Amino acid sequence: MSIREQVSALEARVAQQVLGQAETIRHVLLGLLANGHVLLESLPGLAKTRTVKALATHLDAQMRRIQFTPDLLPSDITGGEILQQTAEGNQIKFQPGPLFGNVILADEINRAPAKVQAALLEAMEERQITVAGQSYPMSALFMVLATQNPIEQEGTYPLPEAQMDRFLMKLQLDYPKVDDEAQVLRLVRTEEQSSQGARQPPDQLPQEVVFAARAEIAGVHVSEAIDRYLIDLINATRHAADYDADMARWIKIGASPRGGISLDRVSRAHAWLSGNDFVSPDDVRAVVHPVLRHRLQLSYDAIAEGINADRVIDRLLDHVAIPA
Repeated sequence: MSIREQVSALEARVAQQVLGQAETIRHVLLGLLANGHVLLESLPGLAKTRTVKALATHLDAQMRRIQFTPDLLPSDITGGEILQQTAEGNQIKFQPGPLFGNVILADEINRAPAKVQAALLEAMEERQITVAGQSYPMSALFMVLATQNPIEQEGTYPLPEAQMDRFLMKLQLDYPKVDDEAQVLRLVRTEEQSSQGARQPPDQLPQEVVFAARAEIAGVHVSEAIDRYLIDLINATRHAADYDADMARWIKIGASPRGGISLDRVSRAHAWLSGNDFVSPDDVRAVVHPVLRHRLQLSYDAIAEGINADRVIDRLLDHVAIPA
């Protein structure tokens, strides 16, 4: 099997365990291929945690789960120095926290206060943790998959804008279709029955395949016209008045340069996974919503009118010219 076929097989195996969320699974996989972090948002019970667990199960990687709570401390996730008794005497050694894994499930990330949320920033951006002046690198395969409930839910804290921008994509899960939900019921019954007997070890994708896929994605061709399209989309969020009066009223702050870099990375991953060696406008348009929806700060007018970020991005795509 080729590298792309092995990655597609991983996607299919995850889809067998998470029904009715094909688009979410595809986007999570794109986040893995693009070497970025993903934020999943939905009401409770819509398979956010299950999606992450299914991915980690079929990936040869160490999964660490962190349940975020209001009383969590930064050192609870990063680790810290502790006094240990050894044959040579008492020594202070660094005890790694749960962040030192491959696939990190940050469950209900917005239930912890800002100080704990900020503790993730260095790990997500610099791929290292600094404790007492000493830096400790993360694993070569390191991905944070954070879940959160909508901010209107009781007991939640909004994520800082700087941390939101560190996420490559923000995915929003919706209720499954009726037929899919019926299959979910049958799947859960089957899992309950199989749990009584011996389980077969799952097929796991080696980390080397992920690294090889990333190397191939780095070689995907991006034309100057596509570069210009990416830049035009990002600039349109900052100078919306040049395109549409309604967008100018709705957007308070546009996307940062990191948004353009993220859009390029995910577009290349989408093109590669689709079997192409070049990026087309369709690849960009397929991923622009999850890449930009959390990078736009909407105005009070937009909130009052019930306009969300996806609606703004739809208008954006209508007004920015597609390269020929």
